[in-house]
Amino acid sequence: MLLCSFALLSCERDIPVVEAIDYNPTFVAFDVPKRFPTPNLPADNPLTEEGIALGKKLFYDPILSGNNTLSCADCHFQSKGFSDPSRVSIGIEGVPGTKNASAIINAAWNTTNFWDGRTISLEEQALGTVTSFIELHSPSWEQVAQELMDNSEYKGLFKQAFNTDIIDSSHVVKAIAQFERIIISSESKFDKFLDYEASLTPSELRGKEIFNTEKGDCFHCHSYPLFTSNLFHNNGLDPEGSMDNGRFNVTNDPNDKGKFKSPTLRNVELTAPYMHDGRFANLEEVIEHYNFGGHNSSTVDPLMKKVDIGLGLTQQDKTDLINFLKTLTDSTFINKPEFRP
Repeated sequence: MLLCSFALLSCERDIPVVEAIDYNPTFVAFDVPKRFPTPNLPADNPLTEEGIALGKKLFYDPILSGNNTLSCADCHFQSKGFSDPSRVSIGIEGVPGTKNASAIINAAWNTTNFWDGRTISLEEQALGTVTSFIELHSPSWEQVAQELMDNSEYKGLFKQAFNTDIIDSSHVVKAIAQFERIIISSESKFDKFLDYEASLTPSELRGKEIFNTEKGDCFHCHSYPLFTSNLFHNNGLDPEGSMDNGRFNVTNDPNDKGKFKSPTLRNVELTAPYMHDGRFANLEEVIEHYNFGGHNSSTVDPLMKKVDIGLGLTQQDKTDLINFLKTLTDSTFINKPEFRP
């Protein structure tokens, strides 16, 4: 009996002590900026400090890519309003895509994602990016999950964020989506102007008038406060027969050919190049497109009232309009330490 007791004690000493990780998440209240509508947040993915921190780490970590060389942040630069300065985004094998990566700004208010709106939620958006041939191109989510499981730091972080010992794609995209939802821009010069904390120059005020009237015709698709309608429009980029299918690829509705989601104009000064294919290098080229009126086609948006005719903006009008657009730049947003790795 004595020998057995000693043997048992000896065995107990040989058992490794595993430190338990308590699941005690710190829930985060979503702070809706003044004048912003309340976003439709998913009930099954509440914001927590642990989930957001994990999402940020994953966003900046190339571990999600097939060869561990590319991260989400490599196509979404904070200094560029979380957009891609390349005309089209490039995948891990150097394969170019066909679209300029959309800016991640106030994504919590998105009703769809991507230029063609093919996903509804931010979780679904991240799901396809990881395995896409022209993006992160991991062979499979199973491989990604296993690599994260083999990383002791990530195992602990997922346990703290989601109380799970098994990491899978659903946990990864939930964490990334939590981080993306807090990437909020609401402190531009124009916001401060509305709060009587800043003044606009005469040129900026004239540009504001052009923007918000039929003279510039911008406000229909880019109204305050989000500066996007979250809707799809054919803005006359191409004539009949040569346009990108756009939204048609999702809906299969011929009336959707050439239609793309209107992007937010917040931080638009920083998010060049412009349009779904990055065809315009600067704001001057964008304004020139609308001033010329755009190309007519069977699906061109009715809001393009001056198609083939043009807006008739003078050079001073164009300068004023661009000066107003620059008031939508949020220097706090692009320098926020909470968004950095």
